[in-house]
Parts: sequence; C-alpha cells; structure tokens
Amino acid sequence: MDQQLAGTGEAASGTGRAGGTAKPRRSIWVELPLLVVLALVLAVVVKTFFVQAFSIPSDSMNNTLMKNDRVLVDKFSPWFGATPERGEVVVFHDPGNWLSAADLPPRSSSATVRNIQSALSDIGLLPSATEKDLIKRVIAVGGDTVVCNAGAPVSVDGVKLQEPYIFPGATPCDDYPVGTVTVPKGYLWVMGDHRNDSEDSRYQRTHNNGGGFVPVSDVVGRAFVVAWPLSHWATLPVPATFGQPGLSQPSGSAAPYAFGGLLALLAAVPTTVWWRRRRNRRAAAAARR
Repeated sequence: MDQQLAGTGEAASGTGRAGGTAKPRRSIWVELPLLVVLALVLAVVVKTFFVQAFSIPSDSMNNTLMKNDRVLVDKFSPWFGATPERGEVVVFHDPGNWLSAADLPPRSSSATVRNIQSALSDIGLLPSATEKDLIKRVIAVGGDTVVCNAGAPVSVDGVKLQEPYIFPGATPCDDYPVGTVTVPKGYLWVMGDHRNDSEDSRYQRTHNNGGGFVPVSDVVGRAFVVAWPLSHWATLPVPATFGQPGLSQPSGSAAPYAFGGLLALLAAVPTTVWWRRRRNRRAAAAARR
C-alpha cells in the first residue's frame, strides 16, 4: 500500500525518479482537432493516390452497374506498373468529345451546396460533379484485333467471346457494327455491358471521326467494388470470358489490381488508430517515470 501511495505521489508532484518532469496528457478536446486534420490529410492522400469514389451516371453498364451506384476505383496499382487488361471495368477521362454537357450530372443551383459538394469530393467523400469521366469494360488492348458485326458475337484475336455479363436481351454488336478493328498500342477498346444503351468504342468509331480508342494514359483506375447502396454491394472481378482458350495473354500483369485498392482501404483508418495509441503509450510511459 505504501509503495502504491508513493508512486502516486511522484506522479502528482510531476517529478520522476530521474528528476525529470512528466508531460501531462492532452485532453480529448485538444487531440480531437489534430485527429480530424490527420483524417482529412489521409483522405486527400487516399483519394489522390489510392482509391476514389465514382458515381455511375447512366444505364450503359446495366446490370453490372446500376445508375447512381457508387464504385471504388483503384488508383494505387498503376504505381506498381499495372496496366488495364481485358475484362476489367475501368474509369477513364473523356478521350475527346465522348461526353456532352447534357451527359454531366446536374449541379445544384445553390452556391453553398456546390461548394460543400466540391469540398467533399476533394477529400473523396463524394464523387466529383465536374470531372468528365466515363466507365466501361475493357474488351481489347493494344495489338488486339476486334471483330464486331451485326448478328454475331464480338471476337478478339479470332476468339468469339461468350459474354454472360451483357444486359439480358442486348445484342453484342447489332447497334453499332464496326467490322474489323485493330487496337493501336497504348490504347484500349471499351464497351458498355448494356450494348443497346452505350455510346462506347463502337459508337465513337462510327459517329466521332473514326475514333473509339481510349488512351491508356487517360485511365483513372480500375473499379473493383460496388460500395453503395449496400444492397448492391459486389466485387467486380474479371469474368471467366477473358480466360477463354485461344486468347493470348497481354504482357502486362493485372495482379496488383487485386490488392491495390484493398491495401489502401485497410491502411487509412488503422494509421489513425495507431497514431493515437502511440501517443497514449508515450504519455503512460512518461507518467511512470
């Protein structure tokens, strides 16, 4: 009992055994603003380099993605050299006049609401209402030859694709048949899963000065999970379609994409928790001295 009281006396007087002075622990009201700032900084870093949320603006990816779904996009894996592969669902910047003003999400008439939305999108809590981005599935990569004719399935390098992910009743190529197209190196050929309601590479090839290719440099990242609403929660793996016999494997590797987004999600919150526990341990050690 005496030893316990003596120890308490040393802590109360603020004098340690080595003659030093123990630092008082900060109150939660002092640390809370610091934690908020740290969380905001982490959110901005995560959004810029790791994961970003995007809202689905149309029905072009039904039923894989529904209008107004929120997806999380892995922006981290490309730092490890990952490049888009066949079958991935990717978000990319408008390659050039794919989108019109009417295609952009409506903006609030209130300046205050717009400013709040902009601030929240900057830290990754809301999708941006101003960025001109699209989301489609990669069907072919640089060097591939695509054949897209009415009344026939899509083929890549001579392999007819079995596409169970396309919208029920939609036809693979009937709306915008483009014949035979070879994808240049450094570019992608993309299509929506709702082929009858998607102004994708096929449409752009026939309506946009012979374009239709998406530069790999315009790709923001791969969508790896549907995060909202919770009733639509699902991962977005590469379909078995793109493992069909006869399809050559591109030189790049999609493996990092399987872990990049998950790593970013797992790293953000634990970092904040670790920082607070570390401070608590330091304060406790100082009190015991």
